[in-house]
Amino acid sequence: MHDFNYQRAASLEDALAKHRDSDDARFLAGGMTLIAVLKLRLDRPSDVIDLGFVEDLRGIHSADGMVRIGAMTTHAAVARSAAVQSAIPALARLAGAIGDPLIRNRGTLGGSLANNDPSADYPAGVLALNATIETDRRSIAADDYFLGMFNTALEEGELIRRVSFPVPQRAAYARFANPASRYPLAGVFVADAAGGPRVAVTGAGPGVFRISEMENRLAERFAEDAVSDVQVPADDLLSDIHATPEYRAQLIAVMARRAVAEALAEG
Repeated sequence: MHDFNYQRAASLEDALAKHRDSDDARFLAGGMTLIAVLKLRLDRPSDVIDLGFVEDLRGIHSADGMVRIGAMTTHAAVARSAAVQSAIPALARLAGAIGDPLIRNRGTLGGSLANNDPSADYPAGVLALNATIETDRRSIAADDYFLGMFNTALEEGELIRRVSFPVPQRAAYARFANPASRYPLAGVFVADAAGGPRVAVTGAGPGVFRISEMENRLAERFAEDAVSDVQVPADDLLSDIHATPEYRAQLIAVMARRAVAEALAEG
């Protein structure tokens, strides 16, 4: 690990000021990725700004058909939130299945979205639920936020404050997890809301993506068999020691059917 200046932010404004005054700073949320990157010397920031004590970046509020979750809210807090369980139970279950207890109690919503790991669970929920990522500068629609592997619309020094989720009519998330890492080889989040069904996939490609053909079928008839014969192209899917692109394509189809069935059971 290279030397760096550790700074503890007391507020959102303090964090932003510390970043502006630093040569090449990184924000530290849960540290699930950044600490490993620093230990492996894959990054060499001048400063690490700890957001762990910024209370106004935490919290969950549900009102007017929206669930708003602060960026520094942990996965465990989302999973056990009565507000999330009531309004968007699929999102609570997604959060409760991330990693292991250590990760769920340290990792944060904002940290996951800022990192945008192609195998992270949250991006599928954010994209399918048509959420809005609110930063210190602007509001970014989910469709415009995710730009590919570890790449987002965030600009240098821009900080996620919270994420706003419209409450859907029904939703569900199904994933096939690697038994060792618990990362999904394919995870599919299906949401049926006022703007129509949305289907988002994580873990299978270089970034989260939607499947328009499934969405169109579900808009005509929200049923499990409506997506049963949709062929998912394997061309752009990941290939590694865990699964081939063709296997991931098959997993997407299976997980999509399971998610629709689960959404119907709860809707």
